[in-house]
Amino acid sequence: MSNQVFHKFTEIKTKEVAPGFFSKLIHTSGNTINFIDVKQGNSIHRHQHPHEQYSFVIEGKFELVVNDVPMVLDAENFALIPSNAWHSGTAITDCKIIDIFNPVREDYRAL
Repeated sequence: MSNQVFHKFTEIKTKEVAPGFFSKLIHTSGNTINFIDVKQGNSIHRHQHPHEQYSFVIEGKFELVVNDVPMVLDAENFALIPSNAWHSGTAITDCKIIDIFNPVREDYRAL
């Protein structure tokens, strides 16, 4: 098996990308994939970035606000956030989230 194709998830270092948001980051040639653990009550402030962001809550409930429209995400729904959209969010429960960014988040790569 080639090390270029197969990897161990446990070998990816966890990084705190925002207060209370603990991530394992994978960077491809065109995307950043962010596997996030966040405890209940932690929030990410209102912000925007040029990347498209696709957010999937695998476990728990997370209130996401995009362009002033709130929605509680769980395993049943997801969000496709356009480039430069204002967004913020709060973990209603402990959560496991996967965010995919296009293009690559160079700021996250630098962490």
